Amino acid sequence: MSNTQFKIDEYGEDHMGSSYDTPMRDDAFDLTDKEKIQKIEKHFTEIMQVLGLDLTDDSLKGTPHRVAKMYVTEVFSGLNPMNKPSVTLFDNKYRYDQMLVEKDITFYSHCEHHFVPIYGKAHVAYISTGKVIGLSKINRIVQYFAKRPQVQERLTVQIGKELQKALDTDHVAIVVDATHLCVASRGVNDTNSKTGTAFFSGKFKDTQIKNEFLNYINTK
Repeated sequence: MSNTQFKIDEYGEDHMGSSYDTPMRDDAFDLTDKEKIQKIEKHFTEIMQVLGLDLTDDSLKGTPHRVAKMYVTEVFSGLNPMNKPSVTLFDNKYRYDQMLVEKDITFYSHCEHHFVPIYGKAHVAYISTGKVIGLSKINRIVQYFAKRPQVQERLTVQIGKELQKALDTDHVAIVVDATHLCVASRGVNDTNSKTGTAFFSGKFKDTQIKNEFLNYINTK
């Protein structure tokens, strides 16, 4: 975890009065991926033309299609529930009753306010109540929710809630440490600041257990 000083905004069970789901229209999936790519390509072509770019240039003429494909199949693929990772649980045969921590999970997301990248690391922990999950599935859950237009607070809560549901446990902790290019590359152009958010539930609300988790993720 970075040594950069930042305030962790903490979220628990009572975090949001409104839904923590990504705001989506009811008709969000009426179009196929192919149709979405075609429409985005058309509109991004218009954006580039308004900016005065010459789309007959060899370097630029394929850009609208590349951007459209990237939006639908890559960086915003987490909007489609069909891409949600399947989770296989295993019995906790070792009767391991302490926290399991997966730290330094690298993710890339996009700020929903400016559509520029957010990147950083997520640190995840849970205490089993009878079931365990494959470690790679934790990474996949983080990536799934990151691959959509996001605000960091919502991303943190979505990961926490999904792990609670998938693992059937209340004992989950998430810390997200991220850089926002909407701050670093525009506006105030602050390249040093980071944003920290956290979600603690169940046993992780206990100060001693919480501090054990935080001390571990800050250990190199």
